[in-house]
Amino acid sequence: MTSSSLTRICRPHHDGSELYVTPSRPSPGDSVTLRLRLPHSAGLGEVHSVYVRYLKDHEPRFERARELVRNGHESWWSVQIEQRNVVVNYRFIVEIKDGEYVWYNGTGVHWRDVPDADDFRLVACAAPKWLGDAVVYQIFPDRFARSSAADHRSWPRWAMPAQWNEPVEGEMPGVGAQVFGGDLDGVAERLDYLEELGVNVVYLTPFFPGESNHRYDARTFAEVDELLGGSSALQRLSEKAHARGFRVIGDFTTNHTGVTHEWFVSASSGDDAEARDHYYFGSNHGASGYASWLGVPSLPKLNYASDSLRAKLFDGPESVVERWLRPPFSLDGWRIDVANMSGRHGADDHYEEVQLLTRQAAVRANPDAVVIAEHCHDLARDVDGTGWHGAMNYSAFTRPVWTWLRDTRKAPNFLGSPLLVPKRGGRAVVDTMEEFISQVPWEVTRSSWNLLGSHDTTRIATLVGNVRLVEVAAGFLFAMPGVPMMTYGDEVGMEGEWGEDGRKPMPWSGVDKSSELWRVYAALINVRRSSTALTRGGLRWVAADDDFVVFVREHQDECVLVHLSRRGHEPLSVDAGLLPGIQGGRLLFGRAPALEDECITLIAEAASVNLWSWVPELPAALMREVSVRGG
Repeated sequence: MTSSSLTRICRPHHDGSELYVTPSRPSPGDSVTLRLRLPHSAGLGEVHSVYVRYLKDHEPRFERARELVRNGHESWWSVQIEQRNVVVNYRFIVEIKDGEYVWYNGTGVHWRDVPDADDFRLVACAAPKWLGDAVVYQIFPDRFARSSAADHRSWPRWAMPAQWNEPVEGEMPGVGAQVFGGDLDGVAERLDYLEELGVNVVYLTPFFPGESNHRYDARTFAEVDELLGGSSALQRLSEKAHARGFRVIGDFTTNHTGVTHEWFVSASSGDDAEARDHYYFGSNHGASGYASWLGVPSLPKLNYASDSLRAKLFDGPESVVERWLRPPFSLDGWRIDVANMSGRHGADDHYEEVQLLTRQAAVRANPDAVVIAEHCHDLARDVDGTGWHGAMNYSAFTRPVWTWLRDTRKAPNFLGSPLLVPKRGGRAVVDTMEEFISQVPWEVTRSSWNLLGSHDTTRIATLVGNVRLVEVAAGFLFAMPGVPMMTYGDEVGMEGEWGEDGRKPMPWSGVDKSSELWRVYAALINVRRSSTALTRGGLRWVAADDDFVVFVREHQDECVLVHLSRRGHEPLSVDAGLLPGIQGGRLLFGRAPALEDECITLIAEAASVNLWSWVPELPAALMREVSVRGG
């Protein structure tokens, strides 16, 4: 199989990784070297010159590139620009003949003028380095693990206590009120399990007390819910996790509080109340008299026109954002709930300020802290890397993977959409990923969390309906650029039709670490964490068709070819010259390609994940420049 399925590897290529940008994480004022790879098979003909067009103080400038390397398969071009501004847009212009030229930007080659919106972007505002090596494990505290202390707790009036093996309630009043007694000491007692699996970041959904099991309706930000063991339990968990080299990330809502929150109770006492300006009140807000998240009365919306609100959230060691990142709790960052709505209400738009203030406060408290936005659609206008470090990557990862692998008998909708998730082929999946990735800086792509699902969605095992396809989904998760995030129990095939149904208690009595799925997850996590290419490399698509997707993660020290198939397909042959050094590689996972002198052949007889690693044979001039400029 060749022809159109292989055209992707023949395209010109550039991304924000170390092989193509040095330094790949620049500071303001740095001189940055950009490199463009032009395969001769790209069909451009003879290349006469290459320029980069970039914005300097938002004015277009052009710099001429020099041809760094030319061999039988490709040429490499190199050019330097100044990181004049925090965010710098750029694209390449390639002159081919008789004054004709093409533009090359984040969406590929164009034989016409193109808008700046699709330019590559450099951000002089890097996320913590540790995020590149992270594998995140999401825990819904009430449902992960229960310590013995839970047996002696008294339950509040809103709670509906349940035994660990009881079914989850799917209708009111049980939804939100059913509690199983999981707590933070229970999480601490299972760190051995998490370490054996290979994850190294624990992400906890909210631990502040509320009037529900999910706790997104906080009644205070001053303490940890006693149902979870209280503030001392968070301190114990943090200390034990950090002793193992883990990171711990909390969940904070900048958009709203609960209706029982101490601020809202105060604000509701009258027009002259101290916290009145923290919220939106008025007859224009319907029967409740105040604005709330999506009209849900229990979740009143915060008003960032209030200076006193901002001070409580962001200013000083005792502010909400800072306090929990400092000792004795020492959290490593926040996941921000419904981040894209924060500070936005009608004509008010304080969104940019909210994300910047959150990041500044977090980094003051802990210079290595991260802030990740919940964002369920296109990130391009909301996440540029200067505020939130990244986002939960539903648009560029979750949804396209779902469309490729979903069981035709299982067609859920997607996070509020009235339409069911469609079934698509591999080409559409790659086209979708390419387009969404092109809209954000590489720094945002590498910092964002890729996920197959979360506590808000259908479980991946239910969606695909087949353990082999869960393994393929996991292969995608751990091989793509970005931070892999898995939800507790994915590794044992936990199921769930929708959010609450997927929040079942972790089935500890049925956990079998010798099962195929558990071993596949553990093996892929190990491969991910031990591979330079998978943690730091770029992304070049090789081929895609209905039933397979092939890409390579590139770094100057290692390349990894990733071959994913949702069912068997005809053998696919690739010119080995386009992947120099691949014949001398080794198998990381799955099935090795068939190696010949001039080509490699990828074979899949069923759904499968195959990873092949090698040390690239890159031209000496290129390696010298990467080494010198990157140093």
